[in-house]
Amino acid sequence: MRNVFRRRRREQPEQAVEQEQAAPTRESGPWDADEPHPESDRIDLGGLRLPHNPDFDVRLASLGDQHVGVVVLYDESSLQLQALAAPRSSGLWDEVKTKILAQAKHLEEREGPFGSELAGEMRVEGESRPARYLGIDGPRWFLLAVIAGKAAVDDTVAAAYIDFIRDVVVVRGDEPMAREEPIPLRRPNEQASDQASEQAERPGLNPFKRGPEISEIR
Repeated sequence: MRNVFRRRRREQPEQAVEQEQAAPTRESGPWDADEPHPESDRIDLGGLRLPHNPDFDVRLASLGDQHVGVVVLYDESSLQLQALAAPRSSGLWDEVKTKILAQAKHLEEREGPFGSELAGEMRVEGESRPARYLGIDGPRWFLLAVIAGKAAVDDTVAAAYIDFIRDVVVVRGDEPMAREEPIPLRRPNEQASDQASEQAERPGLNPFKRGPEISEIR
């Protein structure tokens, strides 16, 4: 069952001022929440803020009562995103690649839009699907993106997913976290009432306008 939610409202005025004073130092993300990044409407899931694309079906992936990742469906393809806590001194992608290759024998390493990636086939419930594993090391976080299905072999479909990943914002937070611990996600409607109140105070916005939708998979 789908839950209606609203896109993340634009940055607070003081945040917008900070961004005007400090322009992004890179052409694209994924972005760290604490670094200057382009202001846009994003879906706020707590540990991840996702760009809004009306063509994408966005779902939370849950394990028990914990939301552990996001699945995005589009054009016979899927994108899985998971943000993990990483050490301050080093990234996780080299280590994660080794673990993936030990379990999946039909993958090979190659260069992609975010550096080294793995491409080949993944097995799901006894069936094989083309897949790409992309890893991005950030400040104290690691983002794993898995593209599967048509987009893994069709560059035109993949481009929409790559653009999506480039505009993701990771919110690591300051709290201590164990190595490779999933960065907490939440349903966007947990703060819907607060956002609706804030939007209602802003001229020209309708807080009751229907927004994008999200569902949950387990």
